[in-house]
Amino acid sequence: MSAELQSAIVGATGYSGQELTRILFQHPRMKPPLLLARESDNGNAAEITSPVDGTAVPIHPFSWRLLHQRGVDLLFLATPHEVSRAWVPEAMERGLRVIDLSGAWRLHKHEYAAVYGFKDIGSPQSDALMDRAVYGLPELCRAKLPDAQLVANPGCYPTSAILALAPLVQSGLLDLDHGIVCDSKSGVSGAGKAPSAQTHFVETAENFRAYSAFTHRHAGEILEQLQLAPEQLAFSTHLLPIRRGILSSIYAQLRRAVSGQELEEMIRDFYARSPFVRIFTPPRLPEIQHSQHSNFCDIGWVLAPDGRRVMLVSCLDNLIKGAAGQAVQNMNLMYGWDEREGLVPVPATPSRFPRAAYVAAATQASYAAETVH
Repeated sequence: MSAELQSAIVGATGYSGQELTRILFQHPRMKPPLLLARESDNGNAAEITSPVDGTAVPIHPFSWRLLHQRGVDLLFLATPHEVSRAWVPEAMERGLRVIDLSGAWRLHKHEYAAVYGFKDIGSPQSDALMDRAVYGLPELCRAKLPDAQLVANPGCYPTSAILALAPLVQSGLLDLDHGIVCDSKSGVSGAGKAPSAQTHFVETAENFRAYSAFTHRHAGEILEQLQLAPEQLAFSTHLLPIRRGILSSIYAQLRRAVSGQELEEMIRDFYARSPFVRIFTPPRLPEIQHSQHSNFCDIGWVLAPDGRRVMLVSCLDNLIKGAAGQAVQNMNLMYGWDEREGLVPVPATPSRFPRAAYVAAATQASYAAETVH
């Protein structure tokens, strides 16, 4: 398999950027990515260590000319929201395809986009790009990715919540008048690499706290993608004293009583062609340690004895499925490749039971046999 795509990464020294760099350097279809730094990144390292052979890899100052000289086809932006908002229009004018890991292009409704404070909301160019941007949650938007020029990588919290809720919302089974409570917890790396008083070791170690109640900017993604009204969702976020991982506990009421078998079949059928969603059968529930350092989103549930109330549990790695791994999954689908490439071992020979063979090859952990399928 020959390398065929030249990419570039802006922001390779951040937590998500580091993971993205690691994955792309080892992707079987990729040339080594060109690493670029924003002008304001003067304090960052001018090079990194290659995850392949340990050699030094330079980080160049950002330049449109350099992108052209190196024949870059695809630009990854692991940058602050305002940087992505400013650079994407020119990147697209230059014919580049863009996967943006920030929140700059995830939202289409002005009232949600306004939470980022962008001054261009309502301008013709901004509106046109927001309409063209594909929300890059492959399990729901897979068909749109091959033609996308701009992919807005979802937030980590919304990925965990949307994937857990989507089968029930789209089936019409949820009683939305009773509302949904999404109680999410994240490791400290979700706050980014820049130090702050709130993420200092002394403040996070041996501690657990809630933050941004009713004001978290990721709530808009959940509402928009699931087509919910604001009053139908209570979204709370908490900071866990761990490095990485997200666990979302989601509580909802159903329109009618269902059996555990019916609920399980509904969720499994919905994700039958989604290799990065693993379904846990009760009484087993996902745990953060199961999905850490992987591109899997693990989903489990508990059904109340009355069959009308359900608790969903969704776990993922905020830096992989919540950021860099999902970006690579989106890239694979944009270019017509197997979405697993570069993320897990892909079986060389097609299996009669491809999903089962894939899960066995990908997990390589004893717990998988007990919890998956």
